[in-house]
Amino acid sequence: MNGILDFLKDAEQLKNTLRSSKTSNGRSESTAEHTWRLCLMVLLFESHYSKIDILKLIKICIIHDLGEAISGDIPAVDQIESVDKGAKERKDLQQLIEPLPKNLKGEILMLWDEYETAVSEEALLAKAFDKLETILQHVQGKNDLNFNYEFNLLYGKEYTDYDEITSELRALIDKDTRSLVDPVNRI
Repeated sequence: MNGILDFLKDAEQLKNTLRSSKTSNGRSESTAEHTWRLCLMVLLFESHYSKIDILKLIKICIIHDLGEAISGDIPAVDQIESVDKGAKERKDLQQLIEPLPKNLKGEILMLWDEYETAVSEEALLAKAFDKLETILQHVQGKNDLNFNYEFNLLYGKEYTDYDEITSELRALIDKDTRSLVDPVNRI
């Protein structure tokens, strides 16, 4: 019990871990908020994925950014240059889950590795919805005037375009992004 409680106390840092994305009122979004809406997205589309283990998918979504509680978030825009992102996050995740019982550590690491390598349908969907949540927040957020909305149009397409549902959702978000790329439509 003490190990689980210690882990939960440390995982609370995700509430304080800020991302580069802004909320609709201009406040920096936390990793915990990103994860919450990612899980909500998955729940809303559950009926379209009858062959998917939805509990496994939600577990993957919940743990996919847990390591950020240690060293913080690497903004999506900067991830292209960050070759060691996965290794760093896995190391941070291992540190975070250290107080947990062996069986829980093993499950969390297995799910995280599955997400990182995208070896299952659940992991692929988690990656797709993760990218969609990120670009949706970019569109919805009250961003700086120099925000690079064009980044949205390419980010994560290798994951979002593999599936009909995520591809359709992507097209809708891309439409909103294009309206922000055009300087005439900027507020």
